[in-house]
Amino acid sequence: MLTRISTDSTCDLSAGFVARMGIAITPLSITVDDEVFRDGVDITPSDLFSYVEAGKSCRTGAVNIYEYQKHFQDLTASGDEVVHISLGSAFSSCYNNALLAARDFPGVRVVDSRNLSTGSGHLVHEAALLAEEGRSAAEIAAVLEELVPKVDASFIIDQLDYLAKGGRCSAITAQGAKILRLKPSIEVRDGVMIVGRKYRGNFMKAVRLYVLDRLEQNGELDPCRVFITHAGCNEEIVEMVRSLVDEHGKFKEIIVTEAGCTISNHCGPNTLGVLFRRMN
Repeated sequence: MLTRISTDSTCDLSAGFVARMGIAITPLSITVDDEVFRDGVDITPSDLFSYVEAGKSCRTGAVNIYEYQKHFQDLTASGDEVVHISLGSAFSSCYNNALLAARDFPGVRVVDSRNLSTGSGHLVHEAALLAEEGRSAAEIAAVLEELVPKVDASFIIDQLDYLAKGGRCSAITAQGAKILRLKPSIEVRDGVMIVGRKYRGNFMKAVRLYVLDRLEQNGELDPCRVFITHAGCNEEIVEMVRSLVDEHGKFKEIIVTEAGCTISNHCGPNTLGVLFRRMN
């Protein structure tokens, strides 16, 4: 009996790692006007940005209970156990839907990541490595529950227009930030998003200050790995961030990934995060 690792498309791990580790993905839905797409399957972030620029309405949707039931049924058909790591319960109904679906499958354990993007991806990455070692679903779930509060996830956002479109901030706030050239950082704390420090100036300068702040804050960083995850950032910015992180010399592995459509739809282009784990 094997332990299969499952997660939502919002984990934002690379397609190569997902395929290599046999991770099963449940895609969230992206509704563009009246047409429904599957995140990472038949719509990409660049497609989404083009739709928004064309004035189309783009909305994200959770995986429903029926879809999770079918997903878990397929994964357990050969008698395998499953650990499913969900998008944080405060951000979506995905966790509750997966939990309800899992009641019909005793071998399925659902973990609330209390996070998003590669904040959840940290847990999925760790779970995949543990499954490769032959750990049981119960053992993996227990390790992940201890790891959940240690994940440090944040992003810096160039513009608030997309957050305003999604109702997560007011249009007045978005316009004010644009006038003052403010680039806010969004942090995940205790499973919810809060606004952190606000940086002023062009995006390149703001990103540099944000990265240095994240790496210099109090608390011992876990050196295992760090994710640099971005939506619509140019190569120059991504390489600058990679160099800054590398120069800091704290991490054994630096992994660059692109955010999927769900995160991109809420944050917009020119969004970048440095996501790591803490020892305590």
